[in-house]
Amino acid sequence: MIAFADLGGDVVVKPIFGSEGRGMVRITDEEIAWRTFRTLERTDCALYLQQFIRHPGWDLRVFVIAGRVRAAMKRHACDDWRTNVAQGGRAEAVAVSPEEERLALRAAAACGVVVAGVDLMPGPNGVWYVIEVNAVPGWRALAPVTGVDVADEIVRHLEETIGHHA
Repeated sequence: MIAFADLGGDVVVKPIFGSEGRGMVRITDEEIAWRTFRTLERTDCALYLQQFIRHPGWDLRVFVIAGRVRAAMKRHACDDWRTNVAQGGRAEAVAVSPEEERLALRAAAACGVVVAGVDLMPGPNGVWYVIEVNAVPGWRALAPVTGVDVADEIVRHLEETIGHHA
């Protein structure tokens, strides 16, 4: 409850091992927050709270492999605060700016992951936020939108890595 208050009383509760925006809940009511946190606590679930950030209705998913951006898409929300395509969002391929690329690469490196789906969001003050770094990102929406064969990119990276260590 302290974190709920410290984060402004408007939070997103995320499952640690979730995907496609499933299981995420936005909570703005203190009583609902207490009931939700207490229930999750009683089931020995780890609580992952994130401050809700007002956004322009879209975010970026930047796909990183071995310190290089391989593809990116802009995900537009559809009648929801979540931008996930699996939740009705619409995706389009984009080229990221140098600032967005630097932020995505730094976030992936900070988490120590070779393959990452880095979610970036512009906040109301013009500052970019790293919303999430997915170490096992799905690419069901990314591949057809960007034309990048993600599986092939990952296999190619593994072949290069194994080739250098053989």
